[in-house]
Amino acid sequence: MGEKMSKEHKKEIVDVKALIDGQGLSRYQWLVLFFCFSILALDGFDTAAIGYVAPALVAEWGIGRPSLAPVLSAALFGLAFGAMAAGPSADRFGRKNILVLSTLLFAVFSLLTAYASDVSSLVVLRFLTGLGLGAAMPNAVTLMAEMAPASRRSFVVNAVYVGFPLGAAGGGFVSAWVIPHHGWQGVFLLGGILPLFLLPFMIRHLPESVVYMTAKRYPLEKIRNVLERICQHDLSQVKEFVLGELQAKGKTEKSALGLILSKPFLLATMMLWVTYFMGLLIFYLLTNWMPLMMKDAGFSIEKAAVLTALFPLGGGIGTLVSGVLMDKFNPGRVLSMVYVLAAILLIAVGQSMDSIVLFSVLVFLAGVMVTGAQASLPSLAAPLYPTQGRATGIAWMLGVGRFGGIVGALLGGVLLGMKLPFSQILILLAIPAGMAMLCLWILSMKTGRATQEDAGTGQALGGVATK
Repeated sequence: MGEKMSKEHKKEIVDVKALIDGQGLSRYQWLVLFFCFSILALDGFDTAAIGYVAPALVAEWGIGRPSLAPVLSAALFGLAFGAMAAGPSADRFGRKNILVLSTLLFAVFSLLTAYASDVSSLVVLRFLTGLGLGAAMPNAVTLMAEMAPASRRSFVVNAVYVGFPLGAAGGGFVSAWVIPHHGWQGVFLLGGILPLFLLPFMIRHLPESVVYMTAKRYPLEKIRNVLERICQHDLSQVKEFVLGELQAKGKTEKSALGLILSKPFLLATMMLWVTYFMGLLIFYLLTNWMPLMMKDAGFSIEKAAVLTALFPLGGGIGTLVSGVLMDKFNPGRVLSMVYVLAAILLIAVGQSMDSIVLFSVLVFLAGVMVTGAQASLPSLAAPLYPTQGRATGIAWMLGVGRFGGIVGALLGGVLLGMKLPFSQILILLAIPAGMAMLCLWILSMKTGRATQEDAGTGQALGGVATK
C-alpha cells in the first residue's frame, strides 16, 4: 500500500477522492470528526432542551399543556426550513461557511430564549434557534462524509451523528441539575454559551471540504494544504487535483435540488424522505412528551428528565454498531432490520410500566434502535449523491423529515388530550416504525440490483450496492 501511495503522490494529476479512499483516518480527519461531533452534540442539546424544561414552564407560567404544543413544534419548523435552505447554500458557498454561520445563529438565539417572558416570544425565539440548528446538522454530516475514506464512511459519519442523541440525552441530565438551581433559563443560557466558545476554534482549525474545493476549482494551494494534512505526504509535485466523478459524468446543468429529484435519484430521495419523516415522528413525540407522561405517573421533574434521557442516550450505541454493520453489509437492509426491532421494543415498553427497572431497560433499548437507525440515515444518504448535490440531498432529507418531528410533537398533544394510555400510544408508534422499515427495504432492493460502476459518483445509487 505504501509503494502504491508513493506512486500516486508523484503523479501530476491526482483524483482527490481516490487519494482519500486509499488510506486510513489521519489525526487531521479525527480533528474534523471532533468538531463535527461537537456541533451535533450542541445541536442535540438545544433541540431537546424545550422538552426537558416543559414541566418547569407549566409550573412557573401557569399555562395548560395544549399551550405548549406550538412551543414544542416551533423549533422543528425552524429545523426544517433551516436544513432545506442550508443544503443548496452549502452546495453553492461551501460547507464550512454555512456551518460556522448556522452555529453562530443558534448560539445567539438560544441565549435570547432564556429571556422569553411569554409563550408568543418563546415560539418566535425557538423558531429562529431552529433555523440555525437545522442548517448546522446537514453541513457537519456532509463535511465529514466528504473527508472520510469510503471504507470507513458509514462508521465515521455515524460517529459524528452520535453527537446528536448524546447531546439530547445530556440535556436531560444537565436539566435535572440546572433547573432546580438556576431555573429553566439556565438550560438555554448554557445552550448558547457552549457553541459561542467553540466557534473561534472552528473558524481557525476546521477545513473546507477538500472534495467541494476541488469540484469548485479552488486555488491549487488551498486544496494541497488540506490534502497534505490528511494524507501526511508531500504533494508539491501535483499540478492538478480532480474528481473522477466529474470527469466520468461531466458537469451537470441541473440545480442541486433538480439533481436529487431527477430520475436516477428520485426513488432513493423519496424513500429517504419518508423514512426520516417516520423516524422523527417517533423520536420527537417521545422526547417532547415523555417528561409530562412520567410526571403524570408520579415521578418528580428531575426523575422524569433522567428517564426520558435514557431514550436518546441509547442511540449512541445503536448508531456506532449500525455504522460498523453498514460498512460490511447492504446499509439499507441493515437499517430496515433495526426498525423491525424498534417496533417490537416500542410495544414492549408499553407493557412494562409496572416495573421501573424493566421499563428503564426497555426505554434504553428502544432508543438504541430508533435513534440508532435515525442517526444512520445521513451516512446512508451521503454516497447516493454526487458532490454537486450531496449537501442538498442530505439537507432536504433532514428538512422534509423534520415535518415528521412537527407531526410527532403535535400528535403527542392530541393523544394525551384523548387520554390514551401510554401503552396504546407506543403500540401506535410501531406503525411508523414499520413504514420506515418498508421504505428502507425497497431502497435496499433497488440498490442491490445497481452496479457500482464508479464508487462515489452516485450513478445508479452505486454507493449503497450490496457488498
